Amino acid sequence: MTPSPSPNSSPTAIKSHIDKPIVLVGLMGVGKSTIGRRLASRLGMPFVDSDDEIEAAAGMKVGELFEHYGEDYFRDGERRVIARLIEGPPKVIATGGGAFVQEETRELVLKVATAVWLNADIDVLAERVSRRDTRPLVRDLDPKMVLTELAEKRNPFYSQAPIHVQSGDGAHDETVDRILEALAK
Repeated sequence: MTPSPSPNSSPTAIKSHIDKPIVLVGLMGVGKSTIGRRLASRLGMPFVDSDDEIEAAAGMKVGELFEHYGEDYFRDGERRVIARLIEGPPKVIATGGGAFVQEETRELVLKVATAVWLNADIDVLAERVSRRDTRPLVRDLDPKMVLTELAEKRNPFYSQAPIHVQSGDGAHDETVDRILEALAK
């Protein structure tokens, strides 16, 4: 068995020990897509965003899917897409904020991938999500109130991820560094 890389190891050394997908979970606005792209780049791995894949498969935006078919329909499709994305060579996968809350999806991710919970203060998240009107769960509502309620409901599920990383309002590369340190341990 090869020894684990040290926390000071290069991303290449860390990648050599990664044998399963890295799945980023957490509330909307925490930076799963942006951080995921940077993490994948640093590791020399592919990156996929489950929301982008869902939109491509459905031919419509996530918000439209929610509006036309409801959350249950969306979550079922999301589960199937994530199951497909997890297959194959290791990659970094950004998931939608509610994906890991769904029992079947969570159990699958915990069984065959490395889940990383990205967490951030509610004020940081509210500021980020208020920049765009593409989030169906906060549209026309107070983002801070919605995110506070979602955190209360979802954080117990996110906390089941084996790796927890705090994302602040600093540079995304700092969060990537913390993920790489956690993966090296």
